[in-house]
Amino acid sequence: MLNVLANRTYRHLFLAQVIALIGTGLATVALSLLAYDLAGADAGAVLGTALAIKMIAYVGVAPIAAAFAERLPRRTMLVALDLIRAAVAFLLPFVTQVWEIYVLIFVLQSASAAFTPTFQATIPDVLPDEKEYTRALSLSRLAYDMESVVSPMLAAALLTLISFHSLFAGTAIGFIASAALVVSVLLPSPTPSEPRGIYDRTTRGIRIYIATPRLRGLLAITFAVAAASAMVIVNTVVLVQSTFGLSQRSTALAFAAFGAGSMIAALVLPRLLESTPDRTAMLAGGAMLTVGLLLGALIPSFYLLLVLWFAIGVGYSLAQTPSGRLLRRSSNPEDRPALFAAQFALSHACWLITYPVAGWLGPAAGLPATFLALAMTAGSALAIALWVWPTEDPESLEHTHDNLPEDHPHLAAAGRTIDGHRHSHAFVIDNIHPEWPRPL
Repeated sequence: MLNVLANRTYRHLFLAQVIALIGTGLATVALSLLAYDLAGADAGAVLGTALAIKMIAYVGVAPIAAAFAERLPRRTMLVALDLIRAAVAFLLPFVTQVWEIYVLIFVLQSASAAFTPTFQATIPDVLPDEKEYTRALSLSRLAYDMESVVSPMLAAALLTLISFHSLFAGTAIGFIASAALVVSVLLPSPTPSEPRGIYDRTTRGIRIYIATPRLRGLLAITFAVAAASAMVIVNTVVLVQSTFGLSQRSTALAFAAFGAGSMIAALVLPRLLESTPDRTAMLAGGAMLTVGLLLGALIPSFYLLLVLWFAIGVGYSLAQTPSGRLLRRSSNPEDRPALFAAQFALSHACWLITYPVAGWLGPAAGLPATFLALAMTAGSALAIALWVWPTEDPESLEHTHDNLPEDHPHLAAAGRTIDGHRHSHAFVIDNIHPEWPRPL
């Protein structure tokens, strides 16, 4: 898996991702503790609202940012956004009111909404080989798990020496270091094949996404992922410190258990995906998340919570990690930033629903009822994925063109039929193929 790091550009981007995410992980722990410090047992509601604001920023900003990203140098854009995030992280320790959390989270996550899809869409251009890209996806999943494993463990160690307010400094340092690493490499910036209006550039990714059956299945699985991860992120601090009466370090350990499960799954995924279809692996992950949420309603102790969070972490990685392969497979290079932005916005629209449910239902109905409600959500999403994502999902599809001129270059190898010109190739939605072909 580590062979892919021989590519200097990818190596620097990966290190930038790891460092920034470790800093973000410190901020996640610190934000949970800050919310508990300001709101006590109502911390879940505060976090649920803060994370809902984060999702609003992601859903609203990502498609607009993608529309302008193809017109701007990627490196300049990524560095500027890293510096904005560092400035916000520097301000978070000075928060004394709940509403201040909400304002700063919106600014921070608006910058992330522009940064992340642009960063993700750059990797397939840096690593065009599919096997290398699959390894990069698993490494990227491991990088995200650093946020869940290394960051909480580091936070637990640091909390013995400093107050949680100081953890935000680690976040600012991480973003500054990320910007420095991005500056150190040249990044490809593919340009569109033809000029497009702002409406087309803003909505193009969503239109490609909704028209592609496998991506509709991905969206349903993402909703199951959002249901499970929202429960973990929002209510871990409430479970550990209110229900079980344990310490801040125990909260960090619980987050680490979730991340450890996800990390182990990510390590085995490249080999697993060589023999197992993406659909099978992702549906299995969704099933693990649903069962884990059902069991969570009966959790009696902190130690069993660690086991459960570990298992949910495994399911999370199985369901989430292959998504980049589906997006790459479903787009032309010039449309990739728009499609990654669409996945970013649509996936976070799922979290926009599940974060408030996890945060607000807990104080109102209790955590067991919250587990059951989110389990029903994940199970329903899994059933929809089974329905909308065809079992047979080949890359090349035979299809017919009846609206192109006879001398169009795309029809050079196509055969003439009564319905038009018919041929087969790797099929994606684009200007020539605006609709998914029906089975012949």
